[in-house]
Amino acid sequence: MNKLAIIMTALVSVSAAGLLPMAAPASGPAEGAHPAPSSCSAVPVSAPRGAHVESVTAQAYPAGTVTFPEATPPLQTLAPIPDVPARCEITVTLTHGRAGDHETVKVALPQDRAAWSGRFQATGGSAYLAGDLGATLVAAVKNGYAAAATDAGIGQSPADVSGWALTPDGRVNGPLLENFASRSVHDLAVVGKSVTKEFYGHKATYSYWNGCSTGGRQGYVAAQEYPTDFQGILAGAPAVSWDRFAVATLWPQVVFNEEDVAPAPCELEAFNTAAVEACDTADGVRDGVIDDPRDCRWDPRELVGTQVDCDGATHTITAQLADAVRKIWQGPVSSSGRPLWYGPNKGAAFSWLATPGKPFVVADQWVKYFVAKDPGLDTTNLTYRQFDRLFATSQRDFHAVIGSDDPDLSAFARSGGKLLSWHGQADQLVPTQGTVDYRERVNRAMGGNARVDSFYRLFLPPGVDHCGIGTDPLGSLVEWVEQGHAPATLPAVVTDGDGNTVTREVCRYPQVTRRVGTDVRCVSGSASTR
Repeated sequence: MNKLAIIMTALVSVSAAGLLPMAAPASGPAEGAHPAPSSCSAVPVSAPRGAHVESVTAQAYPAGTVTFPEATPPLQTLAPIPDVPARCEITVTLTHGRAGDHETVKVALPQDRAAWSGRFQATGGSAYLAGDLGATLVAAVKNGYAAAATDAGIGQSPADVSGWALTPDGRVNGPLLENFASRSVHDLAVVGKSVTKEFYGHKATYSYWNGCSTGGRQGYVAAQEYPTDFQGILAGAPAVSWDRFAVATLWPQVVFNEEDVAPAPCELEAFNTAAVEACDTADGVRDGVIDDPRDCRWDPRELVGTQVDCDGATHTITAQLADAVRKIWQGPVSSSGRPLWYGPNKGAAFSWLATPGKPFVVADQWVKYFVAKDPGLDTTNLTYRQFDRLFATSQRDFHAVIGSDDPDLSAFARSGGKLLSWHGQADQLVPTQGTVDYRERVNRAMGGNARVDSFYRLFLPPGVDHCGIGTDPLGSLVEWVEQGHAPATLPAVVTDGDGNTVTREVCRYPQVTRRVGTDVRCVSGSASTR
């Protein structure tokens, strides 16, 4: 699977999760509330402050199997979704004063009130897609939700910002970046809940956010900036600290360029294979998975001189390549050696961030269009010094706009909100330690781990890659919000070293999971970042 396809998996996984069994439905509309409309038609919409409603349209769809258009490679065509109830899709277009934008918010609702659980779900995006206006909404409707997504006024491309990032005179399009960074998250909540109330004649009993990757970052934005919009936020693999993450993930290209190495894929994976072999049993079980990569001290220089067969060609691991791998795992540093951000965990596939000559599309687009404002920049040819300057510029110019990592969640905690977050230890796109870094800063800002656990829980499933948890964490969040049952563990589908998939319970951070036979024990783990 290629980079763009794996990015879109973030959206596919959200829609797939919506098809799994959930907790019991929330209570329905209050007795005496007027019935749902008999027809699918436009409804009055409350606009968020600072926004104006340009248009409202409605489209009815019959019950049955929903199919999706054949995708253009490299994207994969989505599987049909069967047994979807009749639904109404209401599309609202907004604009924000002088911004001159046109943001689309689509709300999908079960046509029959009896098919509505009383819940509202806002769904997030992936890469540079603020939200999917198709499959995620259909899946949520099937699961009894009124659901909404937004395009933030920037269109529906996850990997190409050329149509909106810069103004004709070469400046960053501030209003559209603000839409993508944060404003559209609140727009989505206000418009989605307004349409739901008007359609059913009764407001949603519970409102949830559901997203992974960019969608995870958006969920953190909601908790930080709009603390009363959602009672429950599910945020997987959150791309927080965007101003750093979106430059840091170019680091492997910089290392390859400066160290003058261009390894074959099998050479790089030989390092992961050796690291897994060395650190697999630290959790007491040999299963081909590194349970906690922070505890894996294996040195890539141990592989120097090893011969690797790559499709019939023999490669010998050099000291130069081993040092490059060490630097990639270590993460980017400044030209003076100061740590800047985190690298991928040992055990995470290299191919997404560390294919020579093929930079990660999110980082490539961010640096070209927003940081350097030079679409022609070759991000595979950067020096350490140039990288250092770009990293500093991104932090200086964009942290306040899209950092999405304010550790003060006191307003969210006071509102009674619950944030359930997870990040796979084998994430090959968004370094897992960035999320750990954020959680530790929240702990320091808000009185320690025990207090924070009362409203924000983080899980780090071993062996799980980007947005690939394979289970339905939304059900656990619903149970926490509606029944007060905070999850001590979270199920995740883990692929072992033999390619077998098993569902395991994962303990909440900072605990780590230890298995004794079929029993799961949660024990104290390391809370270190840097």
